[in-house]
Amino acid sequence: MNIITSAFPQRRMRRMRKHDFSRRLMAENQLSVNDLIYPMFVLEGNNRTEQIASMPGIERYSIDLLLKEAEEIVKLGIPLIALFPVTPAEKKTLLAEEAYNADALAQRAVRALKEAFPELGVMTDVALDPFTTHGQDGIIDEDGYILNDITTEILVKQALSHAEAGADIVAPSDMMDGRIGAIRQALEEAGHVNTQIMAYSAKYSSNYYGPFRDAVGSAGNLKGGNKHSYQMDPANSDEALHEVALDIQEGADMVMVKPGMPYLDIVTRVKRELAVPTFAYQVSGEYAMHMAAIENGWLSEKAIVMESLLCFKRAGANGVLTYFAKRAAQWLKEEQAK
Repeated sequence: MNIITSAFPQRRMRRMRKHDFSRRLMAENQLSVNDLIYPMFVLEGNNRTEQIASMPGIERYSIDLLLKEAEEIVKLGIPLIALFPVTPAEKKTLLAEEAYNADALAQRAVRALKEAFPELGVMTDVALDPFTTHGQDGIIDEDGYILNDITTEILVKQALSHAEAGADIVAPSDMMDGRIGAIRQALEEAGHVNTQIMAYSAKYSSNYYGPFRDAVGSAGNLKGGNKHSYQMDPANSDEALHEVALDIQEGADMVMVKPGMPYLDIVTRVKRELAVPTFAYQVSGEYAMHMAAIENGWLSEKAIVMESLLCFKRAGANGVLTYFAKRAAQWLKEEQAK
């Protein structure tokens, strides 16, 4: 930083903070609806919704009601939704065959969304934990260890099935080595040259994911297990840069850091040191903590949510995947209308 030689009282830092107009003029970062990605949960059936107890205000939708919700998302101007299917227990297997079934829930939901709202970006999760009987993100051996290369073969099939259904972005969140290169090659060979890949490159083995696992129905299958052997150690930062660099080299168009606020230092390092499109996920545990404080009257909802999202922008994120996206878009629209 350049040294500014003037000192108090010639330079009064509060002078620029006195008025609303000057605070607005000097703001280094701003949040807009273009920064928001909205995660949505889809379930089987018709005219069905289910509340998620650990995520107040967030619901699972059957495809018909998902479309109604998506209509509102389009009107609010949110550019992208991230789709997460709730797989029925009877369709979960050791080899996760439902993950790449062309007529599975996620694939049907993508087709319906793109037919109804072609202008809305649709991103799909490429990972096997919603489809395995054990709740892990891959195929396991007799010791419970995730087999990297066999898992990658299935992830490729899953990503191709999503692209063929019309997904704009496939988002591998599994943390297998080499899966981005394999998926990119398969997409190219199948003619899906413009299907984007958002790689969950720095996905940490975090305790903040609990409510999400409730939401997609994998918590019970995991049965207290962990994902330490493939998701990143929260102690590490340099390792994240290696993961991101590898994924970009293999063909990722953009990268994700997950979780969000406790890992904003990783967002900053990735953006500054590698200068790639960088996104962050304000995960279910972060949402649940905010909502608990909001519902107890300890924090003001709009003020704390908007502050938290602005912090992602300040850290360097190009955008934020957040369960607050719909509310934030509504607030931004109201501010714009004033």
